[in-house]
Amino acid sequence: MTAATPTTAVADEIPAVHSLPARRPLPRWAIGVLGTLAVIAGWWILAGTVLSGAGAAEGGAIPTPGAILAQLAADGWTYYSRNASVTLAEAGLGYLLGNALALLLAAVVMLVPALERIITQLGVISYCLPLVAIGPIIFIVLGPPASGAPSGTAVVLAALSVFFTTLVGSILGLRSADRAALDVITVYGGTRLTQLRTVQVISALPSVLSSLKIAAPGALLGAVLGEYVGGVDRGLGPAMVNAQQSLEIERVWGVAIVCGLLAGVAFAILALVARFATPWSTGTEGGRS
Repeated sequence: MTAATPTTAVADEIPAVHSLPARRPLPRWAIGVLGTLAVIAGWWILAGTVLSGAGAAEGGAIPTPGAILAQLAADGWTYYSRNASVTLAEAGLGYLLGNALALLLAAVVMLVPALERIITQLGVISYCLPLVAIGPIIFIVLGPPASGAPSGTAVVLAALSVFFTTLVGSILGLRSADRAALDVITVYGGTRLTQLRTVQVISALPSVLSSLKIAAPGALLGAVLGEYVGGVDRGLGPAMVNAQQSLEIERVWGVAIVCGLLAGVAFAILALVARFATPWSTGTEGGRS
């Protein structure tokens, strides 16, 4: 019988790793919920103590979440749906136009590489334009909208807000196509259009959908900014301006929160579409983790 060595003796005293209960990480939705609750709790504490007297209006410049919820309930569904429907129509139209133009120009870059520098510079210029500054210029060019029609200024600003993001993401996605697959099409006499249609479009889908997802909140922001000078009397932008001028602080925050929720819903819907439309990009079967 051999004596146990010091190494084996110490190893015998240490419990086996596999015997320890495995700690399962929290799901992403739980982390998001906990983070949201922490932010609301911190907000409530600060609004009720340190920042309670920050504003001249009654209730302070930063009201508590409870006061904002009470104002949302007092205003009712009709008030927010009537204004949100106008803003969503403008943001949706601008989103479609801006993304359609970006996808078209990204395809042109693949078909005519000599135009890449011009198109990318056009995208950079659109990104660098200050929306607040060019809004009045666009309003002068387009004029006020017809009664009940969406603001053309808001539509243009929404389109500008999404153009650069989708253009860059689409070009990068189209360039990510497998070089060997493209060479095979070339060997068999295929054109650049054939490469684009059969290989590059499929390869670019994850990148394009990610760009569309990121661009969705930008479209809503552009529409709201456009409503400030767009000559409309309904919409989330005018509702926020009217509440601000009337010193209705809780309503200002309520409209802002509604804008954030709408942007978050648009982002979540497109993220869900991307998850199931391109399951291979997540590395999971059917897009499910």
